[in-house]
Amino acid sequence: MHGIAVTARDFGLRGPRGWTFRGVAFDAEPGSLITVVGPSGSGRTCLLLALTGRMKATEGTAAVGGARLPRRMSAARRVSALAHVAGVTELDPALTVGEHLRERALLQRRFGGSLRALLRPRAERRSEAKLRVDSALAAAGLDLEALPKGARTAVRDLERLEALRLSVALALVGRPRLLGVDDADLKLSAAERDEMWALLRSVAAGGTTVVAVCGEAPEGTVVVPTRPAADPDDDHDTGDRGIDTDTDTDDSDSDSDSDSRIGSRDDHNNGDDDHHNDDSDHDANDDVAKEAAADAFAETGRA
Repeated sequence: MHGIAVTARDFGLRGPRGWTFRGVAFDAEPGSLITVVGPSGSGRTCLLLALTGRMKATEGTAAVGGARLPRRMSAARRVSALAHVAGVTELDPALTVGEHLRERALLQRRFGGSLRALLRPRAERRSEAKLRVDSALAAAGLDLEALPKGARTAVRDLERLEALRLSVALALVGRPRLLGVDDADLKLSAAERDEMWALLRSVAAGGTTVVAVCGEAPEGTVVVPTRPAADPDDDHDTGDRGIDTDTDTDDSDSDSDSDSRIGSRDDHNNGDDDHHNDDSDHDANDDVAKEAAADAFAETGRA
């Protein structure tokens, strides 16, 4: 299957604590390797989910092939798949590699095909499922024979790079035109990062457009930063300084109103509340992706 073009224009998502990401703009041809780069808590995972139709953006537009976002999120979901996304596509450490692959093939046969495919003879369906799995394993570079116990190896016994390859293989079983990979280089050694990028370049060269979240992008990729340069005109909207600024502004306004309306006892209580809010806001950037993702999944009804 051929890859798909992905574009964005002033793409952004604002949550209850401020902007998760905004001002994202890029053009990527089919079969490109797109790298989403930014510090932890800068909305990288949310952008990945928004580009694959799993999260609804609140500003600007994007397009996945002919599907314009956020209007046609379901169309983007049909042509995309996710790998290595915490809380969404996590591997079960108690299951074996073979059990993960059989489960994914069963789900693909049951929900990913047409009614006519379900009515084909059982031997034909099994042959098709095996072909899908073998092709996905080959594309992900995962050799079952090289694992300690072959397909019976438990996920908990896999190395980090092997687990990443398995997650990518599971996503490729559905033959997506767009593959999203979260935290692609997280906790990998330099040699493992080289192997990981070689894997994703190979998947892209095979025709599948890849969007990978990473801490540092290699050369030759379409780099998409989630923390654009600050715009002085946006200071009042807090988009240039992130989510903490939005929360602090609200606290400041409430303190000012409280000073004019209530006595010293209430002022003391408000001071305690402000101290608590400061502690809570310290982790806002780290938590916002997970919170926004949970809200979006509840709204869209699918991962």
